[in-house]
Amino acid sequence: MSFALPSVKPRASAPENFDIHGDTFGAQELMKYGLQSAKCSTEVPHQLLGSESKYHANRQQMNMTILANTQGLHAPLRLAMELKSSKKIGRLPFLPSSNIMHDVLTGRDLDVGPEDVYGTSEFLEFSGQPHAVVEKYLGIL
Repeated sequence: MSFALPSVKPRASAPENFDIHGDTFGAQELMKYGLQSAKCSTEVPHQLLGSESKYHANRQQMNMTILANTQGLHAPLRLAMELKSSKKIGRLPFLPSSNIMHDVLTGRDLDVGPEDVYGTSEFLEFSGQPHAVVEKYLGIL
């Protein structure tokens, strides 16, 4: 019995062509490209690296497929519409972005990651007086 769910097995991904910049004899030109460029272009990453980098996208696709199979096509369409509207919500430039609506809709509000630890006010890139920041953002200053 098939539920038409996407595969959860990681697929190995290797570059189709290795960009080795060689001279007429096929050797790497060290003076132009250095020692590390040949290593980086021929080194195949670990198999799980691709799977982990696409984890949230695969999880989202799996959830949408399960919703479509169990509740019909309206559920993933409604959720996709809410996700799109949550991305369009703006914020004032002096406030930190939390994306709480997007996190709740995707289920990331229960996960603890580096962005939760290092996203506090002491690690903010920019902070200032709210009125001055908004005036600069609007081009008044």
